[in-house]
Amino acid sequence: MRAAKLAAATAAGVLTLALTACDNPQSGGAEGDGGGGGDDEIRVGLAYDVGGRGDKSFNDSAYRGLQRVQEELGIPAENIQDFEPSEGESDVDKEERLKNMADQGFDVVIGVGFAYTQPMVNVASQEEYSDVHFAIVDSEITDQDNVTSLVFTEEQASYLVGAAAALKTEEDHIGFIGGVETPLIHKFEAGYVAGAKKINPDIEIETAYLTQPPDMSGFSDPATGRSTAQGQLDKGADVIYHAAGASGNGVLEAVADAEKMFIGVDSDQYKSAPEDQKQYVITSAMKRVDTAVFEFVQSVQEGEVQTGIQRFDLASGGVGYAKSNEEAISGIQDRLDELKQQIIDGEIEVPTKP
Repeated sequence: MRAAKLAAATAAGVLTLALTACDNPQSGGAEGDGGGGGDDEIRVGLAYDVGGRGDKSFNDSAYRGLQRVQEELGIPAENIQDFEPSEGESDVDKEERLKNMADQGFDVVIGVGFAYTQPMVNVASQEEYSDVHFAIVDSEITDQDNVTSLVFTEEQASYLVGAAAALKTEEDHIGFIGGVETPLIHKFEAGYVAGAKKINPDIEIETAYLTQPPDMSGFSDPATGRSTAQGQLDKGADVIYHAAGASGNGVLEAVADAEKMFIGVDSDQYKSAPEDQKQYVITSAMKRVDTAVFEFVQSVQEGEVQTGIQRFDLASGGVGYAKSNEEAISGIQDRLDELKQQIIDGEIEVPTKP
């Protein structure tokens, strides 16, 4: 059925609509090509969220998952392709991207980010795509058998870095910057605030969001991230944690210029920070999107496909905190690990709403 649709789509000349391939080793050739491995090899397509690959955060973690797929599962590079979003794109654009990926014969189609929720439901529910293994990161889709949801307890990791902020601040004054004010980003804020207040109930916490839905540009606007961080620094905050995707690069710039302290998100942002900024990165709230992507593809390859809701938490190692900046983290690591174990044991229940 998909082969017939592919032929029809090619004849109509529509395969490349809303389908922008990244120029990287996974792309496997020209835009819209999608590779061409043997019939016995699975083909994997991944569509990025706002900000795209290179955000040093959420999307880059997904990309690392693709790299592991190629390196560890032996899937040829030409069978793996990733796709960038367009600036200001609509749900229709996302739906067309997912549909085109399925039409091109991708066995695995992954949407990175909750913005793909309705577009994925619309595509996956079509009978001709019932044999495609869809997965979505950061959204729970429960009524579609061929969609697997890869979700995380972001609040748990945020609790630990909130505690880290409270332990490291010299002013008892810290900040949080969210990219877009959504229920998902509220989890980051809620965990961060709770963790900080566990250490110091009287700590002062600045909070800000860069945009409101449906404007999703808050995840891809480093300039606004920088100016918002500067505002919090001007108010006296000396540690700032962000959950703002690529906008966080601007937050780091402001913090480093002020010689204050920064906490990253999703990826270990100490590793990706410029050399002159590394010293200001205390830690990062880790969200192992790379692990989720890799394990899902592996499950398809092995014929035992993960289904339903796959939740990644502290206990499973799906979230955590980064320890790369040993100088910054060494003096507080024992306390953070104590709190981590209390969360795993159920002694601390981390809130998901501010």
